[in-house]
Amino acid sequence: MKVLVVDDEQLVRWFLERALRRWGYDVITASNVKEAIKKLSDHSSDIDILFTDLKMPEENGTVLLQKVSDLTKPLKIVVCSAFITPEMDKDFRQKGIYSLKKPFKLEELENTLKDMI
Repeated sequence: MKVLVVDDEQLVRWFLERALRRWGYDVITASNVKEAIKKLSDHSSDIDILFTDLKMPEENGTVLLQKVSDLTKPLKIVVCSAFITPEMDKDFRQKGIYSLKKPFKLEELENTLKDMI
């Protein structure tokens, strides 16, 4: 499975990429929404899972989520953010989107992936 990780924090991208690769995922990364959209258009038929932050400079993860909904191939989505409220989590779940509140543990990441697949 191919995963796109979108986060403006290099350490978060590195952490997710390393963990996901260890578990056998093919990972590509982007540091902002514009880069993510480019990678989605280049690899849209290959990407299965999207991990995205909500708060990023310029455009935020909400913009990315709106643009992803226009893709013909549905993606499994995980929002990773320190700013997730219980209400937001409930709204995401109703839309079929998973969420991880930063900082999260490796075990939480692994459990989220298991729930998704």
